[in-house]
Amino acid sequence: MAKYVIGPDVALALAEREAAVSPQHRLLAPTLLRSQVLAQLYTEVRRGTLDRQQADRRLDYLRGLQIRLLGDRVLQRAAWRIAQDLDWADTFVAEYLALTTLQADALVIRDAALAQAACRVVPVVDMDTLLG
Repeated sequence: MAKYVIGPDVALALAEREAAVSPQHRLLAPTLLRSQVLAQLYTEVRRGTLDRQQADRRLDYLRGLQIRLLGDRVLQRAAWRIAQDLDWADTFVAEYLALTTLQADALVIRDAALAQAACRVVPVVDMDTLLG
């Protein structure tokens, strides 16, 4: 069973498609994923690009996805180190890289620029990997 860390962009893309993730894959994310997803959906509803029912459906989908959320001291320490090494302004993305380093096989990512930076630290795969 492969373990993959997903970020809010991947989580929301899966929810939008109501995609069936292969049962051979286990999904992980830092605990901050919940807040990031909620904030993004709220923003989209406020902008009028999504209605509240669609946002609720996507949240329900994600709640049923069985993503293991982690955020312990070891993860925070590793995220701090990664953000410092990469000279990033904050640790948000570094938490995803740290979790991948500590517990997963790869980071699933959609953003090409972020993938280029992340691949210096962890293995990176695209979203289609989850669906096959």
